[in-house]
Amino acid sequence: MHVFVTGGSGLTGPAIVAELVAAGHTVTGLARSDAAAARLESLGATPHPGSLDDLDSLRSGAEAADGVLHMAFGGDFADPDDMMRRDRTAIETLGRALEDSGKPFVSTSGTLVMPLGRETTEKDEPDPAGIAGFRIPGERACLGFAARGVRTSVVRLAPTVHGPRDYGFIGILVATARKTGMSAYVGDGGNRWPAVHRLDAASLFRLALEKAPAGSVLHGVAESGVTFKSIAETIARALDLPAVSLTPAEAAGHFVSPFMATVYGIDAPVSSSHTQELLGWSPTHPTLLDDLEHGDYFATPAS
Repeated sequence: MHVFVTGGSGLTGPAIVAELVAAGHTVTGLARSDAAAARLESLGATPHPGSLDDLDSLRSGAEAADGVLHMAFGGDFADPDDMMRRDRTAIETLGRALEDSGKPFVSTSGTLVMPLGRETTEKDEPDPAGIAGFRIPGERACLGFAARGVRTSVVRLAPTVHGPRDYGFIGILVATARKTGMSAYVGDGGNRWPAVHRLDAASLFRLALEKAPAGSVLHGVAESGVTFKSIAETIARALDLPAVSLTPAEAAGHFVSPFMATVYGIDAPVSSSHTQELLGWSPTHPTLLDDLEHGDYFATPAS
């Protein structure tokens, strides 16, 4: 299959591109810079110049492919409405290029769109008022093309997609602990975070592209809920620092921003049982705490 990929040179994208190439697929990847193009070429993909705002480039890339995998998401988190608009417009452009073709179109969202405080499943409705509600219009735009002759699916990734050179939420948490001299959690630290290893996420995207039924909602989650206190304590041991409980008000000043403090304090467990059964997906790579214990999170100080 010839696959057009957006976001192939980001944090999770290279693992997905490598997974597709290893499975025998041909990959063309959207590249907005020379560095992104070089990264894609090193993975065995062909660069396609353009960006999320270059709709002609998105359209031509999708029209020339047998399927589309959309991971790119950009903008300023201070302006979620603009991020939502850009994502939905890109998805609508890609989807229209595939209408009435029966080709697969896999788009990306996050499990933080789900209601908080209980373990949710793929069958539950997302929460438009939640912390990641700005991702929901993109989900709906993609899934809507199932009625227009496109084999659509949405992969909701766990907030923690861990693995080598992770500069996401966990990387930021480690850097904050180094900077402040303590590894913090909010309240009793019993709030739960879902997690998935990057290589397991990559295999899920490939399976979605190859065989997910039209209109599928999939959860990229290997662990439904790792307590935040256990994460903070593992970081504390590795850095020989105290693990400290903070109130929400204290957390707002401790972490990178009040928004990050809110994110680190939410309870957001998610199941992927339906996804695993539907696609035969079985995560096999290290857990989050194993990755913290034995991975490269503490090899060099993070900036």
